[in-house]
Amino acid sequence: MKAVNWNVLENDYNIDFWNINIMQFWTDEEIPLSDDKMDWQQMSPEEKRAFKYALGGLTLLDTKLGGDGMPLVLIHVEGLQTKAIMAWMAMMEQIHAKSYSSIFTTLEPQEEVDKIFEWVENQPQLQAKAGLIVKYYRKLMAEEITAEDLYKAMVASVMLESYLFYSGFYYPLYLAGQGKMTSSGEIIDLILRDESIHGVYVGMKAQELLASFDLNKQEEMKKFTYDLMLELFEHESEYTKYLYEPIGLADDVLNYVRYNANKALMNLGYDAYFTDINDKSFSPIVLNGINTHTKQHDFFSKKGNGYIKTLNIEPITDDDFNFINERVAESNE
Repeated sequence: MKAVNWNVLENDYNIDFWNINIMQFWTDEEIPLSDDKMDWQQMSPEEKRAFKYALGGLTLLDTKLGGDGMPLVLIHVEGLQTKAIMAWMAMMEQIHAKSYSSIFTTLEPQEEVDKIFEWVENQPQLQAKAGLIVKYYRKLMAEEITAEDLYKAMVASVMLESYLFYSGFYYPLYLAGQGKMTSSGEIIDLILRDESIHGVYVGMKAQELLASFDLNKQEEMKKFTYDLMLELFEHESEYTKYLYEPIGLADDVLNYVRYNANKALMNLGYDAYFTDINDKSFSPIVLNGINTHTKQHDFFSKKGNGYIKTLNIEPITDDDFNFINERVAESNE
């Protein structure tokens, strides 16, 4: 048995992914969710339904990714540093899942929150797409697995992080882009930022594994990847219509889903499938909701999505207060 040694790097990128994951660390307690209560009270029943169900679906997907996906994949990947990075990402998926519960309990009484989780367990398209992903994760629990099994689980993971989450992300971003429910939108910003890194990293590891296969197997895995994406899209289409047709957003959300399906494929090293889709194919309000600049400015009590950890700390000296003497001199003049 070996211990992980970060003084000897496995490759030239692991340390960068480790550092960016650490620097992006956050918890839901740092976002003032109570600020959304007034907006919530002004939303229609149909809008509340879409918002709650979108986040309910995200909770299930994050739960399976953090509890099944990442832990099972990291057991089988090569490299102790790689395992450490994936373990961190699995922990963040649990923080994501918990953050939705914090939003629910801030906005709704417990009996309404219970109904959301009951809906999650019974919504057929949501259960179908989650079950399809988990099927490939669970194959890694077998006594003997193949490199092909591991590759398929990695592909499923990228499809989840870079593709399936986004029908749920759409509505909080759409509201935040209009200046509504901005604290909830900020949590989605933070989660989306994490998932972007996770999808890229797992996609890179999948591409490295794919390169070890012979050409025939590579073609077989390519076909598997596109077939899985399209099978998921069938479930995603029905799910999106169920969530968003009552508020007239289903078509726009589906374009956003197609856009992110292309991103998932590209993370895996493949060409886009929906070639007529780009970042102009859905409402610009959604992109406006993805704001890399912090929306929270009280740095003593809140962390926004633009929070930057202090890395270089110097002691305060008298020279730091020279500006006071300079201003006094200017006023005397």
